[in-house]
Amino acid sequence: MKVLEGIKILDLGRYIAGPFCAALLGDYGADVIRVDRVGGSEDRLILPVSENGEGAQFLQVNRNKRSISLEIDQPEGQQVLHELVRRADVVIANMPPRVLQNLGIDYESLRRIKPDIILTASTAFGTAPAVRDRVAFDGVGQAISGAVHLAGLPDHPMKAMVPVVDFATALSCALGTVMALYERKASGMGQEVGASLLQTALNFSSASLIEEAVLQADRKATMNRAAQYAPSDIFRAKDGWFITQVIGPAMFKRWARLIGRPELVDDPRFQDDLQRGHHGEYLSDLMSEWCAPMTRAEALAKLEGARIPAGAVNSPREVLQDESISAAEPFEMMEYPGVKTPIPIVKPPIFLSRTPAAVVRRPPLAGEHTNEVLMEIGYSPDAIAQLSERGIVQQAPGGAAA
Repeated sequence: MKVLEGIKILDLGRYIAGPFCAALLGDYGADVIRVDRVGGSEDRLILPVSENGEGAQFLQVNRNKRSISLEIDQPEGQQVLHELVRRADVVIANMPPRVLQNLGIDYESLRRIKPDIILTASTAFGTAPAVRDRVAFDGVGQAISGAVHLAGLPDHPMKAMVPVVDFATALSCALGTVMALYERKASGMGQEVGASLLQTALNFSSASLIEEAVLQADRKATMNRAAQYAPSDIFRAKDGWFITQVIGPAMFKRWARLIGRPELVDDPRFQDDLQRGHHGEYLSDLMSEWCAPMTRAEALAKLEGARIPAGAVNSPREVLQDESISAAEPFEMMEYPGVKTPIPIVKPPIFLSRTPAAVVRRPPLAGEHTNEVLMEIGYSPDAIAQLSERGIVQQAPGGAAA
């Protein structure tokens, strides 16, 4: 039995924070129904890889779901939505509170339909009145939290090109949802679960914020070199780049021996992490000299032998070809209509020994399960046909007939 078997999730999310939260719950056994717009929702089309335009991002965060295409802003669509809510344990959405209210899917509206419902709603800045209706994507969270200021160079800040804040917000939402389900078993009551891109991003930047509040350090960007310990940087070997991070006296001693400079351990400039960080440019130069004649593989092997954390700076192609990554078995290969090769769905990052996750259902086509879901909640084939004729619902070609 899966951990969340029997739990029903209604996924009204878009892009990453909502959909990935729902996907994680589906990985552990929940029955997840994604609500698409008739014709398909806009978040399906980012980084298109299929003949119909479905994107790589959509495929990753929408496995283990069924899809119903439904116009929830129409009165008849609202009636269908209410029937879905009555049979759900959790509704997931990542929209501003004003939009939730306009669509009738804010918490107070949902609990009138089903008193013990759980609403998991992620926002940009939270629900405080002054910021509740602001909108943002991942990059905004990175930027306003101080993270982008500390990356790149002082006159050229840089953000991460992968949506780390979005994915972490989704993980927070999934954790909050599971806690709310656990609490409901004791109280019988639902509640609203919330997370925001801002709060997630501020957690990432929290150490720098505390340092600034206490010491007024006014840190400036140092490219890839850490300011608080060293050597910690990205280095170039003969045939590629790699990262290494040396933290603490024992590791620094091993590193100094490795590069043939054991006397550095007794140098007063390098007596602790902070002092080494202050002289990080010098230590990075020594490391660059050491690895320049080697291949990346040779440098990484020596660093691993010395128990110093290091890893290749991989391109996406190199990630898929990296034998050490493949050995960890991180992917579930799945077929998808209109994609010529199997797609590598990344498995969830949480391991349970007795009740593991399973990626068993490929991402759905828009409305692939519309008829199936409608029949489950009591709609007859004639009623489904009428809704379809009026453009309220849509069944994907090749899906189950009503």
